[in-house]
Amino acid sequence: MELNENARVDTSQVEDRRGSGRGGGMGIPIPIGGGRGGIVGIIVAVLVALVGGGFGLNAMNGGAEQGDNTSLEQKCSADDALQQVDCRNTLYVNSIQAYWATALPEAFGEQYQPSRTVFFSQGVNTACGQADSGVGPFYCPGDDQVYIDLTFYRVLAEQLGAEGEFAQPYVLAHEYGHHVQDLLGTEAQMRRQQQRDPGNANALSVKLELQADCYAGAWAKNATGTADASGQKIFTSITEQDIAQAIDTAEKIGDDAISERANRPVNPEEFTHGSSAQRKEWFTKGFETGDPKSCDTFGGGL
Repeated sequence: MELNENARVDTSQVEDRRGSGRGGGMGIPIPIGGGRGGIVGIIVAVLVALVGGGFGLNAMNGGAEQGDNTSLEQKCSADDALQQVDCRNTLYVNSIQAYWATALPEAFGEQYQPSRTVFFSQGVNTACGQADSGVGPFYCPGDDQVYIDLTFYRVLAEQLGAEGEFAQPYVLAHEYGHHVQDLLGTEAQMRRQQQRDPGNANALSVKLELQADCYAGAWAKNATGTADASGQKIFTSITEQDIAQAIDTAEKIGDDAISERANRPVNPEEFTHGSSAQRKEWFTKGFETGDPKSCDTFGGGL
């Protein structure tokens, strides 16, 4: 993967709340460097990670604080911007949203509505409630925003072995897949179906997650065609190794892989995100087709 050094990093698509968050202890701490929680904390964190709809968040709204992008804007306009993880992630967001601005109307006849990604540290208040870093990256349909503590990538690399750089845009593309589901009404339909059929609530959640993986794959296929506002390509290349890194990440965060890592029984009825094989299958399908219309994990069943 190679980013175009001439591409402009549009920091208006993110909100930097790092240092201002307050999680209130509502989530589960990401156990980095032997912190509290141990392997059990990792399991819960990653099970909640990459999930849409604010699963695991406290139901009380917290009155979200405002971010200050001044430092990020300065950093991402510097010559070494693409050496900084927050600037690179902002550019990934730019690419993902540029893709959907074209793909959503072409594939589904709906106009894309941009969503901000909120960078936070330790804790954050959202329209879905308070959360701390332990919930992992998530999309909140209450305010149509993606939330991520960038230290989550250290969990992927150090605790789960997903060390490749392309794991990062895969995570963000998955969360923006949830935003697309929100815009199309898929997420709301799935929630209503869960209420009508609670016995299949987990299975429906798996289908939602696999569709977001597939949408991430469709973006990855088309990412080299995305450009900034001036027409500069954002990616100059995405390699087979990059796609292999995304697939490796998808496999390492499969429900069965997480259970096995924790020496727990693998019970498909408890899956909420899908098995490693399923996550690989649907990301790969999105990538191979490059078409989000191919991502009907529900089989027309909603």
